[in-house]
Amino acid sequence: MAIKTNLVIDQGSDFSVSINIQDANSAPVSLDAFTGAAQMRKYYTSSRSYPFQVLVANGSVTLTMNSAVTNTITPGRYVFDCELTANGVISRIVEGISTVTPGVTR
Repeated sequence: MAIKTNLVIDQGSDFSVSINIQDANSAPVSLDAFTGAAQMRKYYTSSRSYPFQVLVANGSVTLTMNSAVTNTITPGRYVFDCELTANGVISRIVEGISTVTPGVTR
C-alpha cells in the first residue's frame, strides 16, 4: 500500500522532497536493486505529465523537479505518484495531491 502525502511546489523554483522507506521496526529498507519513476498530472487521465527525477539511495527516495520544469506548470491542484521497480515487479510507494503555487518574481 502506498504512503499518502501532499506536496507543495513553488512555480519557477527547484523542488526536492525525500521519502524515507522503513520496515516495521523503523529500520531503513535496502533499496539497492530498485529504480524509480514518478509523474505529476492534472487529473489521473490527463495525457500531459510532468516527470520527477527519482533518486533511490540509502533507504530513501528523493523526488526532484528543476525550475525549468516547474516554471512551465500552471498553478493549481495535481495528482502524483512514485513507483519503484526491481526484478520486473512494480510497487507504488507514494501517491497524493501536489499543489503548484504561482510565482510572482520574473
